[in-house]
Amino acid sequence: MSAPSAFRTDLYAGKVALVTGGGSGIGKGIAAALHDHGATVVVLGRTPERLDAAVAELGPRARARACDVRDAAAVDAAVADVVAWHGRLDVVINAAAGNFLAPAATLSSNGFRTVLDIDAVGTYNVSRAAFLAALRDHGGAIVNISATLHYGGTPLQVHAASAKAAVDAMTRTLAVEWGPAGVRVNAIAPGPIAGTEGVDRLVPAGLRARLERAIPLRRFGRIDEIASLCLLLGSDAASYVTGAVLVADGGAWLPGGPTAAMAD
Repeated sequence: MSAPSAFRTDLYAGKVALVTGGGSGIGKGIAAALHDHGATVVVLGRTPERLDAAVAELGPRARARACDVRDAAAVDAAVADVVAWHGRLDVVINAAAGNFLAPAATLSSNGFRTVLDIDAVGTYNVSRAAFLAALRDHGGAIVNISATLHYGGTPLQVHAASAKAAVDAMTRTLAVEWGPAGVRVNAIAPGPIAGTEGVDRLVPAGLRARLERAIPLRRFGRIDEIASLCLLLGSDAASYVTGAVLVADGGAWLPGGPTAAMAD
């Protein structure tokens, strides 16, 4: 269940936002939140049918553009289309991601590279294209969806953990390089979020109650909670925030998080 929004419904009026991975999961939830708060939203993804279905749900200011974020030339063309369609681009959300469970010893080089290409290279391709096509001229905000996998050691996730570590490093580096142009670059690192492929596909049903018990807040997060953080970081309410990685995992990443279940 989504909570009522804490933000004005016109928070993003007149703004144009691009959301990668916007056809499903967290990306779709972020796109919906931006649209509900006044933005014109373009969702980017590889599957036209999924994107079209998302746009039909989002509303009249939503549009789809099929594109594989791993393909730099295709990304440049897609971002150019967004600027041509709407005359500007103000906010970029990099939510496209790939993941699967695999022991490091049996994970192929191609499997490792695929996740790096989607998560890290894709984030770079989209960010760079947006900067060159629009953001360097008038400023704006980029929000990258990261994770907490690399804060410790997460078995079966060497590919995704490595990719998200790269995203965090990229977030800080681009914040430094592009800050003089008025471009803020931040990231959100969600923990387990209910209703996403990350939980439905990667967390065995028999382990979910145990995992929730290990989270200090005793529950998985919600998509709308991550979307609300995106609304904050992409807006003028966070106008002096850049290079930050905001963790949203109910406290699970904290050193004492796994032992919290012993408290009661």
